[in-house]
Amino acid sequence: MQMGYNISRLTMDDEPSNHTQASLNQPSSYMVREMFELDNEIFHITMLKSRPSEGLRQAIRSLESNMSTFRMLSGREINSGKNGGFSKADRSRVLGGCLPVNGPHKIDKGSTRAYVSRFSDDGSLLVTAFQGGHIRIYDAEQDWKVHKDILARTMRWTITDTSLSPDQRYLVYSSMSPIVNLVNIGSSATESHANITDIHEGLDFSMHEDVIYAFGIFSVKFSSDGREVLAGSNDDSLYVYDLHANKVSLRLEAHTADVNTVAFADETSHLIFSGSDDSLCKVWDRRCLNQGQVAGVLTGHLEGVTCIDSRGDGRYFISNGKDQTLKLWDIRKMSSNMDRSRIRYSNWDYRYTPYPQQYEFHRHPYDQSLATYRGHAVLRTLIRCYFSPEYSTGKRYIYTGSHDSCVYIYDLVTGAEVAKLDCEISTAVRDCSWHPYYPTLVNCTWDGQMVRWEYVGNSCEDKMEVN
Repeated sequence: MQMGYNISRLTMDDEPSNHTQASLNQPSSYMVREMFELDNEIFHITMLKSRPSEGLRQAIRSLESNMSTFRMLSGREINSGKNGGFSKADRSRVLGGCLPVNGPHKIDKGSTRAYVSRFSDDGSLLVTAFQGGHIRIYDAEQDWKVHKDILARTMRWTITDTSLSPDQRYLVYSSMSPIVNLVNIGSSATESHANITDIHEGLDFSMHEDVIYAFGIFSVKFSSDGREVLAGSNDDSLYVYDLHANKVSLRLEAHTADVNTVAFADETSHLIFSGSDDSLCKVWDRRCLNQGQVAGVLTGHLEGVTCIDSRGDGRYFISNGKDQTLKLWDIRKMSSNMDRSRIRYSNWDYRYTPYPQQYEFHRHPYDQSLATYRGHAVLRTLIRCYFSPEYSTGKRYIYTGSHDSCVYIYDLVTGAEVAKLDCEISTAVRDCSWHPYYPTLVNCTWDGQMVRWEYVGNSCEDKMEVN
């Protein structure tokens, strides 16, 4: 356990400045009680990707895995890697110690709840979405200047999700409506009013006979080739929309309750992950669908699943649950057994009251997850979770929003809570995003705030004033 804390500390023995509101923590005692299958392949892969390479350690005659940044730089200067640079593992070791804990610094504030905050794949854009129907896209490389201010159409209740196309020319956004809208964000105008300054093309997902008026969409994702849009809905189904054919190409009655979250497993788009209020995570293989037969089921959450994030390797993913846990999964452990009924200990509803304390550490008798992470609060809304970036951390960490106005960062290998970013407001952090290359993390809050966190050495700005 101490190992995870050491690896996650700032590498030059720096400490957060006095105005930093994040905390770098030692592992909580309750994490020791969780089951971690440390012999699983993902833990070894993660360790190898986030510690000094063998060549560098040999060059400076050290067997230490927790080597200081100074010693690593010294090794690079003497050309230890025989190419004058760091390996990917060396880079992840250095940058992975630069946790974005300095903040919060205010980017912007909307007039309604903020539901989405996501960096583009290259980190140049930040997409945010608000309950009032506004979607703002900021230029992360131009002092957070507004690149596009989109007023949504055919919206019900709130913007539930957004997704950028791989070429970053198009954005899809969903709400509690069967219509997902597609808008070109590459036009010259900053203001985008639906079908006035820009065309917002409606993608109708309701092309089946048993559609009901309450049909809405919680989650949308572009495929890696930009040809398809994946969606999860509150009619217990997942959908694939073919943009070239302009129609729904696949509908699966995937679960027995709302499908809150969907994700492609990797760049091939063959495998799909889904999570639902029936508490199950499921895997679907589009290459061998036989009358909608699921490829496998993963059991472990005691309440509904709010978010799934794939590691991108077609094998591992994480999920957030209303049982107040974040879980790590290996699809090779999935089962075809559909008879495992949902286990509930009460009629508790996450929208209204805290999770019953007496059930806090209950474990599903058929739990197939590799690891469980606790500390954050999944209440009121579909709180999201993610792997940290490959480039800067080797995906060493996982992080999540929380109802207690914080972002939590956990060490994937040890389960330690290594940082807690406190926005100092009494409202939920629904979404958060770690820059793919820089030690910068952005989150949105239910009071409309968009804030950023930097590595302690990156900024001398004062923290934001919470209005």
